Amino acid sequence: MDELKRKTHGEPQGEGPRLEAEPLLSELHSQGHGSFVAPALDVPAVRAEDAIPSHLLRKESQGLPELSEPEVVRHFTRLSSMNYHVDKGMYPLGSCTMKYNPKLNEEVASWPGFAGLHPLSPLVGAQGALELMCLLDEALRAVTGMSQFCLHPAAGAHGELAGMMMVAAYHRDKKNEKDTVIIPDSAHGTNPASVNLAGYRVAEVKSGKNGCVSAESLRQVADERTAALMLTNPNTLGLFEEEVLELAEVLHGLDGLMYLDGANLNALLGVAKPADMGFDVVHINLHKTFSTPHGGGGPGSGPLGVNEKLRPFLPVPRVEKEGTRFVLRDHEPKSIGRIHSFYGNFAVMVKAYAYILSLGGEGLEAVSRESTLNANYLKALLAPHFELPYDRPCMHEFVLSGSRQKEAGVRTLDVAKRLLDYGFHAPTVYFPLIVDEALMIEPTETETKRELDRFAEAMQAIAEEARKTPEVVKLAPVATPVGRLDEGKAARELRLKW
Repeated sequence: MDELKRKTHGEPQGEGPRLEAEPLLSELHSQGHGSFVAPALDVPAVRAEDAIPSHLLRKESQGLPELSEPEVVRHFTRLSSMNYHVDKGMYPLGSCTMKYNPKLNEEVASWPGFAGLHPLSPLVGAQGALELMCLLDEALRAVTGMSQFCLHPAAGAHGELAGMMMVAAYHRDKKNEKDTVIIPDSAHGTNPASVNLAGYRVAEVKSGKNGCVSAESLRQVADERTAALMLTNPNTLGLFEEEVLELAEVLHGLDGLMYLDGANLNALLGVAKPADMGFDVVHINLHKTFSTPHGGGGPGSGPLGVNEKLRPFLPVPRVEKEGTRFVLRDHEPKSIGRIHSFYGNFAVMVKAYAYILSLGGEGLEAVSRESTLNANYLKALLAPHFELPYDRPCMHEFVLSGSRQKEAGVRTLDVAKRLLDYGFHAPTVYFPLIVDEALMIEPTETETKRELDRFAEAMQAIAEEARKTPEVVKLAPVATPVGRLDEGKAARELRLKW
C-alpha cells in the first residue's frame, strides 16, 4: 500500500492534501500589468470612435484582468497539466478502446501533402490522397472480409445511421414490408437511436445467463417484419457471441440483414472476420481500433463496410481507380446519397492507414491477442475483490459489479471517484445496464504488465477501503484540484457564462 501511494498523485487516504487549485485570472489581476506594449505610432493616430461604427463599440469597460505575459502563459500551462489524457496515464474505458496513439501516425498525418490539401483541390492534384483512401478501403476489406467500404462517416454513430439507411434502402428496393430492427439488451445506446432515426421500430432480445444472445431467444422475437439484427460482437460484456452463425441463419431466413456494431473490433483483428460470421454490414471506429483515440473531442471516423448485396446502396461519392488514375463516382442510382461534406475526416484515415502499415497482418493479430490477454489477466486479479457476474473467459474487456461494495454503502460511482485519488481515470460505470453497479474495464494491448498491476493494486485498495472505511471512499476525490461535484445540480443548473 505504501509503495502504491508513492506511485500515485496525492495521498490516497482520508481527507489527504488536495492539490493546490489554480486561481482565476481575475484573482491574479494586478492594476497596471500588461502583456504587450506597442511601439510608438509612425502614422497619424485615429480615434476608435471615428474608425468603428458606434453600434460596435462597447459602452463600458469589460473589466478584463491585467496580467503580464508570463503570468498568462504559466496560468494556462498549469491548467493544461491538470488534464488527464491517454498520453498521461491509463484510460480503462470499457467499450471505448482508448489505447496509446503512436506519435509516428500523427507525424505522417501532418505532412504538408496531406494536411495542406484542400478538399476542393482538382483531382489531378489529389491523386495521392485518393490512392490512400483506396488502399485503406482494401486494408479494411482484408480485416473484415467485406466487399467494399465507404470512408465518409464521421464516427461510429454516424456509421450506424448510414448503415441503417442502407438497410432501409435494401428493403425498399426489394419491396419488403419490414419495420423492426432487433437489438440486444446489452447494446450500446447509440444503436436504438440510429434505428429510430432511420425510421425503424426497436425490438429487444434478452441476453441469456451466459451473457450472450441465443438463437432460440432470437426466434421468439424475429418475424417477417424484422429488417435487421444489430449486434455488437464481442458484446459490451466483453463476451464473444457464441451462436452468431445461428443468429445469422435466423435473420437471413427472414430476408433480414445482420449489422455489426464494430466498436469492439479491437478483439477480432487478424483473428476472426465479420463476413465469416454472417454479417452483411459493419461500421468500424478508426478512432478506437486503429490508433486514433477519440479523447478530447477530436475527430472520429466510422467507415462502413458491406457485402456484395449492399454495395449498390453505399453513399457517394465513391473513390475508384480508372486505369492509372483515381476518380470520384457521384451518380449511383441506388445509393443513399451523400452523408458527409466532401469525403470524411481525412486526417484520421491517414493515421489509421499508417497504423495498419506499421503493424502489418501479424501485428494486427497481436493487437487482438494481447488485448484479450491483458483483459483476462486484469479480470483474474480483480475477481476476488468485486462480483463477477459472468465468470468465463472474456475478450478484450470485462464487466465487474460493485454490488458487494454497495452493501457497505459504497456505490460504483464512489469507486470511480476514488480512482482519481490513485492517479487513474475511471472505467466506464453503470453500463451495460443489465449488470447492477457495473464497472466495465478495457485495459487495451498498449498497457504494460506493470501498469496493469498498478491499476489492479489501486482497485484492490479501494475495495479494502470500501469494506473497512467506506466513509473515506464516499468523500473521494480528495487529492485532486477540484473535489466531488454535485452532478445532479450541474446537469440541472448548467452555467455556460460567468
